Amino acid sequence: MGSPSLAPRRSRWGQAQRSWRQHWQLYLLVSVPLAYFVIFKYVPMTFNVIAFKDYSPVLGAWDSPWVGLRNFEQLFNNPVFGTLVTNTLILAFYLLLASFPVPILLALALNEVRNGWFRRTVQMVTYAPYFISTVVVVSITILLLSPRIGLVGDVDILGDPDYFRHVYVWTDVWQTAGYSAVIYLAALSGIDPALHEAAKIDGASRLQRIRNVDLPGIMPTAVIMLILGVGNMMAIGFEKAYLLQNNLNLAQSEIIPTYVYKTGLINADFSMATAVGLFNSVVNLVLLLTVNFVAKRITGNGLWR
Repeated sequence: MGSPSLAPRRSRWGQAQRSWRQHWQLYLLVSVPLAYFVIFKYVPMTFNVIAFKDYSPVLGAWDSPWVGLRNFEQLFNNPVFGTLVTNTLILAFYLLLASFPVPILLALALNEVRNGWFRRTVQMVTYAPYFISTVVVVSITILLLSPRIGLVGDVDILGDPDYFRHVYVWTDVWQTAGYSAVIYLAALSGIDPALHEAAKIDGASRLQRIRNVDLPGIMPTAVIMLILGVGNMMAIGFEKAYLLQNNLNLAQSEIIPTYVYKTGLINADFSMATAVGLFNSVVNLVLLLTVNFVAKRITGNGLWR
């Protein structure tokens, strides 16, 4: 007779074996993306260890000498650290506040358009910029805002640090609003038409139906999109900021990703660049968990059940 403590364990192992035999096709299907994440996402994470080392390309990541928290101490004592964090947080919050409501408003407006040709045209025009590369978007922006050949006269907008955030955020909204609106249009299409018919019978106007039927219907999707947006707040791509950056707007355009790029690839200080990137990821994770917790408490919707 076996030990009583081993009986439940054997029972769970038996259930797992039966589940594998019955649903092996599903497990095989899941194994492909699981292998992708393990190989290309989790294994590279182990090389974050060089943030705690004096990394030497000759010795490699594992044989380089340990320095403990020295790289983080140098980062926090760096005079530009406060400016980097402030610029990154302001730009990230500004981008989130601007880019979150615009796709919702666009989707609600398109959902009310009854002219199919006009609706498809607007949707295509707003959707197409998403497929333009960042380099092309920045090139167009620089040409349009050029004081010599642009549309704004003699004003050097990209040379004024006060305009950098506005240029960065609204060109990003222009590029991504149409793509994000598709997600909300899909959510709107799932709303039961009987709710609209009932609201019409009750004499509700269009705005009242949007407020009382459409908005509650897309609220779970909006909450998930907001949480994902917050989760990517600190993951601002360095490409656009770096390409729009010049010596005149450096006071507001220098953010953590551009600093990581310059420190790691231009100055070849890989340990410091990894320490900065690790700090950025930890802040991002804290923001994601906080917003997910608040969203679940307020709306009941979150990334994890």
